[in-house]
Amino acid sequence: MEQRILGATGMPVSVLGFGAMNLGAWGRVDQDGADRLVGEALDGGITLFDTADLYSFGESETLLGKALGGRREDVVLATKGRNPMSQNPLHSGASRRWINKAVEDSLRRLGTDYIDLYQIHRPDWDTDLEETLGALTDLQRSGKIRYFGSSTFPSHTIVEAQWVAKERGLSRFTTEQISYSIFQRAVEADVLPVAQRHRMGTLIWSPLANGWLAGTVKRDQPVTAHRANLATNEFDLSTPEAQRKLDILDGLRTIAGDLDLTLPELALAFSKSHPAVSSVLIGPRTAEHLRQNLRAAEIKLDDTALDRIDALARPGCDVAPQDRYQVPVPEIADASLRRTR
Repeated sequence: MEQRILGATGMPVSVLGFGAMNLGAWGRVDQDGADRLVGEALDGGITLFDTADLYSFGESETLLGKALGGRREDVVLATKGRNPMSQNPLHSGASRRWINKAVEDSLRRLGTDYIDLYQIHRPDWDTDLEETLGALTDLQRSGKIRYFGSSTFPSHTIVEAQWVAKERGLSRFTTEQISYSIFQRAVEADVLPVAQRHRMGTLIWSPLANGWLAGTVKRDQPVTAHRANLATNEFDLSTPEAQRKLDILDGLRTIAGDLDLTLPELALAFSKSHPAVSSVLIGPRTAEHLRQNLRAAEIKLDDTALDRIDALARPGCDVAPQDRYQVPVPEIADASLRRTR
C-alpha cells in the first residue's frame, strides 16, 4: 500500500488508515471480530491505526491493543483524548491534570509503553493553549507520546496553536484530523491550506460523508433505522438539502460506473487525492466492508475525473453547510461583548 510521510514528522503512514470507532459496543464488534479486522487490515498493508478513549468508553482501545498484540511495533498507533469519560467534570478537557490522566489510561488500555500520535479530540475553550501544549510537550519528552496533534480544530485555532508553540518554546501540533469528503469540501478553503502551510499531516475522518457515499442511500429505498435515528434530520430525504445530495449521487454513480468503480471507491479515492492529505481513515465493521475499502488504496483519479466531481460538488464548499461538524464555542453572556456600542 502507498505510504505517505505524516507532515513534518518524517514518519510514513499508509494512505488508508484503520479507524477503530466500531470496535466495541458502539459497532457491536467483540474481541474475535476485532482480531479478524485488525489482522486483515495489517495483511492488507495498513500501518496506521486510530482510536480514541471515548470510543465505547475505552473498549475500542482495549480491543485494538489486544488485536495488535506482537505486531504493535509494526504500526503507527494513534489515539485521542479530551471528551468526557464520565459525568465527573474533572474527567474531560485539555488541562494538564486531565491530559496526564487520560494518557496513562490510554497506555494501560492499549497495552503499550508509548503512543505514536496523541490527539486532542476537540478544542477546549476553557483551557489555554499554552497549558495544553505544555502538558503534551512534557509527555513527549518523557517518551509516553511521540507526536501530538489536534482534531476538528478551526483553522484560526490551528494557527494560534502554532504561534503559541513557537513563542513559548514548546512542541507543536504536527497533525490535524478533519472530516473531508465530496459532500464536505469547505475545509479545502481553510483547514487544508493552513495544514500545508505549517507542514502538518492531515488524517481524514468520514470520507463517506456519514454514510451518504457508502452506496446504500437511494431515492427509492428507505433510510436505515440507524441513520434515521440520528440526532439531526440529515437523512430526512424530503428536505431540499437531501434532494440536492441525491441529485449529486446520481451524477457520482455515473462517474463511478464510467470508471468501473463503486461509489465508496470513488469517494475514498477522491479524499486521498488532495495533496494535503496524509491518510484517509476507514471505519469497517465487517470484513466485507474492509475488503471493499482496501481496494480504494490503489485507485488514482485523473484530472478529468476530478473535474467531473467538481462540476457536481463545488470545490471549497459544503453541499449542506449545516452538516459540517460544528465545534461549539462558549456563549457570550455579557451583552457588552456582542454589541458595538
